[in-house]
Amino acid sequence: MSILTTLSRMWLTRSLNPFIFTDEYDNSLPFEDCSSLGLYVHIPFCRNICAFCPYCKQVYDESVCKAYIEALLNEIRMVTKDMKEKKKVTSLYFGGGSPALIADLLGEIIDLLKQHFIITEGIGVELHPEDIRDSTLSLLQEAGVSKLSIGIQSFHDKFLGILGRPPLNIEGMRETLERYSFETVSMDFIFALPGQTADDLKTDTELAFSIGANHIAVYPFIDFDFTSNKVPPMRKNEKRRLLDEITLHFEEKGYVRNSIWTFSNEENANYSSMTRDNFLGFGCSATTLLKDQFKINTFSVEEYCRRISQNNLPTSLTLHFSPRQRMIYYLFWTAYSTEVNPKNFEDFFHIPLKKVYGLEFFLAEKLGFFKKEGSCYKMTLKGAFYYHHYENFYTLSYIDKMWGIMKDEAFPSEIRL
Repeated sequence: MSILTTLSRMWLTRSLNPFIFTDEYDNSLPFEDCSSLGLYVHIPFCRNICAFCPYCKQVYDESVCKAYIEALLNEIRMVTKDMKEKKKVTSLYFGGGSPALIADLLGEIIDLLKQHFIITEGIGVELHPEDIRDSTLSLLQEAGVSKLSIGIQSFHDKFLGILGRPPLNIEGMRETLERYSFETVSMDFIFALPGQTADDLKTDTELAFSIGANHIAVYPFIDFDFTSNKVPPMRKNEKRRLLDEITLHFEEKGYVRNSIWTFSNEENANYSSMTRDNFLGFGCSATTLLKDQFKINTFSVEEYCRRISQNNLPTSLTLHFSPRQRMIYYLFWTAYSTEVNPKNFEDFFHIPLKKVYGLEFFLAEKLGFFKKEGSCYKMTLKGAFYYHHYENFYTLSYIDKMWGIMKDEAFPSEIRL
């Protein structure tokens, strides 16, 4: 594990204790008093498996998928069975995998969730470029989906080749998107690929806006140990130069920065399944974040279905946060939005931010990572790069290790991070 993440964890949590995940699980989740609650549903099936993708997925099989959806619906029923009234939630996101492979079933899942939740900020679905067809988009629109996130990765054939993706039918995508109206059409791109330049990214993102996107995400390439990817990583100084240049380009264009990696050309276009104070996750590998605990469902589709068939929730691991651990988790993902609001922190934890992390924010300001705007801390270009740099360490030290274990063990007894 990286010394950087270990030392920073110890300092920020004021404790030598690691994050300890155990195999305990509950059959009821205390989410009804959680504010700013989001919903996430994981659909793990794909037509083909991309070597660079770290997420929980497997090749689509009709009979396996049918059993999985039945279990998924039952998981939702189990989690919501004791609700006394409908609860307002911010949003609902479907990730994967390729959720569009079950486009004809998404309406049933959405209808069941709407029996228990009032979704205030829309419904989003992740799509593969091959899903941009009339038969799929019409089903999504009919089901009430309002946001799309399309995993383009790159429009350049040379980079698609590196990622093992076929060339795209760009004109066909444009024509299809013109026939439908969604609140947000987001397109995802990967940066820091071998030989990639800022001009390559500028071409990609401008083309995205010209064919129907109103929101883009530019994510760094991360080499997970447990994937079969063979793409060599870009050096740190090259990566920083690339990130700074493309960010300045977006600012010059007047695009709205929604988070570290996302920009839009319309004020209200947004897509993020990450920046929620609390969330409920349904499906294999889905995570649930509550006020004082974090839960991860098993990565095994087979074991997920078996656990549900026994009328038990499919939680594989549970972390009980210490107060400081919960604060750090909150701040880490809040900073992803490029802004930290002390009032929101105090509303959530009932203690002033300055009292617990005043020194850290003072130093972050002096080092040029944040600047004070009114009562809020706004992240600078320098801060955004170092957030990315730290997130890379965090991902490889924590997520890479955890997901690597959970891909091989359906229910590990314990993981210490």
